[in-house]
Amino acid sequence: MVELVSLFLAGLIAATLLPVQSEAVLVALLLSGTHPTWLLLAVATAGNVLGSMVNWGLGRFLIGFSDRRWFPLSQRQIARAGGWYRRWGHWSLLASWLPLVGDPLTLAAGMLKEPFWRFALVVTLAKGGRYAAVAWITLGTI
Repeated sequence: MVELVSLFLAGLIAATLLPVQSEAVLVALLLSGTHPTWLLLAVATAGNVLGSMVNWGLGRFLIGFSDRRWFPLSQRQIARAGGWYRRWGHWSLLASWLPLVGDPLTLAAGMLKEPFWRFALVVTLAKGGRYAAVAWITLGTI
């Protein structure tokens, strides 16, 4: 049980802006053979998606403070991100699994008021697909 909780937390923290490698935890658990692959994929995906949902919520909340001096983005940067997001739309969330870009992308989706249900669906597909690919590369099967 400790392994599953660790995997969930690694996935959750990895979806924030903190540099954590949940894939390494997943690979170690896959190679140990102590848990079914489907369970490991479900736990890793759930943790990672929940972390992305936290980012979405933060973006949704923090945009209300965009006029404050301490806000980390300028109005120009927000407008630029909005234009980019309007161009690619919710499908850009398929890139939420990518290092460096994925986590800020989920934050931007909240700031730009992407509907939560669609956000959750697309991000779950992206993050689950990444973990499935890791499992396939590690084990040669899913």
